[in-house]
Amino acid sequence: MSSAFAAADSQGPEPPSIQSRTSAGLQKIEALSNKNEDEVLAFLAHRSLHTVFMAGLIRDNGLVSFANRGTFFGCRDQQGRLQGVALVGSKTLIETSSAPALETLGRLLPDYRGAHLIRGEETQIENLIEYYTAAGRQPRLVLREILLEQTAPAEGFEPEHNLRLANPEDLPVITSINAALAVEESGINPMAMDPQGMLERTERRIAQGRIWILTEDGKTIFKADIISDTPQVAFIEGVFVRWQERRKGYGRRCMSQLARNLLTRNKSICLVVNEKNARARAFYDKAGFKFSSNYNTAYFYAL
Repeated sequence: MSSAFAAADSQGPEPPSIQSRTSAGLQKIEALSNKNEDEVLAFLAHRSLHTVFMAGLIRDNGLVSFANRGTFFGCRDQQGRLQGVALVGSKTLIETSSAPALETLGRLLPDYRGAHLIRGEETQIENLIEYYTAAGRQPRLVLREILLEQTAPAEGFEPEHNLRLANPEDLPVITSINAALAVEESGINPMAMDPQGMLERTERRIAQGRIWILTEDGKTIFKADIISDTPQVAFIEGVFVRWQERRKGYGRRCMSQLARNLLTRNKSICLVVNEKNARARAFYDKAGFKFSSNYNTAYFYAL
């Protein structure tokens, strides 16, 4: 374990820092503490669509919390200005405003052996994979994805008044659906790897009012999770339509209703879709989502 990751376990007010020299000069990496929260949120707000996951975690949990499932690191230039922020954990994300910061944090990331995936814009992830490869870690899977955004509800869809927030009684079926979606996407069943953790995270999301569901006759027809929520953006994941009920308009009505519900308080909503999933891309296009960026998600074996 590097000194940086040892610092990640510290709850103290002054986390240690390490120095890294790049072609553009000296950069400092530090494990961030809660006193940095306002500074970090302001930095992430410059590109709120791409940083919604990190910003949402900080708003929910603070910068230092086991609930973040990782550690937030900052990268500063020689003048002490914040140039990059990375969440380093089972899900790793990075946001930088300079090439030296990307290089500095990119060299740090492979040291964390528990990484499950890294996600971000296509060029950024391609650069980061080079650092992982240099450290002897090849991704087991790289998915090319598209980031889609919606800023206004789509017109021409009937409201789905029965779309509701999930309650604790829905926990078993929601967990089962999310596990199946994870296996379909990544080949790994989170209920096999960490069943208690997944149950707790899903239970918390239900308590936060971030899972929307449609049920009829005791069957779950539609489900969608809001995995991160900021005033600027709500990030949607885990969209599910019961396969027996597809092509009946449920998905379009529910997504349209979800957009109406969320866009009263969020400036936009977004999600990622697999580039090769033409059916899903057509579905979201009809639902009012527009192309924003090419994304990649790289999956690794945790070591």
